[in-house]
Amino acid sequence: MNYLCQIWFDTEKSKLVPQEEWDALTQECIASDNHWEERGVFQAALALRAPETAVTLRIKQGVTTATDGPFAEIKEHLGGFVLIEAADMEEAKTIVSTLPILRYASVEIRPGYSIKDGR
Repeated sequence: MNYLCQIWFDTEKSKLVPQEEWDALTQECIASDNHWEERGVFQAALALRAPETAVTLRIKQGVTTATDGPFAEIKEHLGGFVLIEAADMEEAKTIVSTLPILRYASVEIRPGYSIKDGR
């Protein structure tokens, strides 16, 4: 089963981390991704730019509008995701517990299903 692991950062705290620390963390995350890829678990990962770079689309009264920035002001922001393959939630938790990003963020693990296949 696929599990989407959403990486959530405390917006204000993440601004205080020095760039050198982010760079070192990035290298650790790449090594971790490679480790899990070699074991057939890792499916994909994507780091996201800061929330202020977002554009939010809405449809109001049949008209699509675009607004710069995130939909809502929140204390935490989605910083990226990792998609893994695991037998069950326990295995997914075991895998995610080894991710270096946990030192800086919380990770929400959510099972996915294929809309196309209905599973």
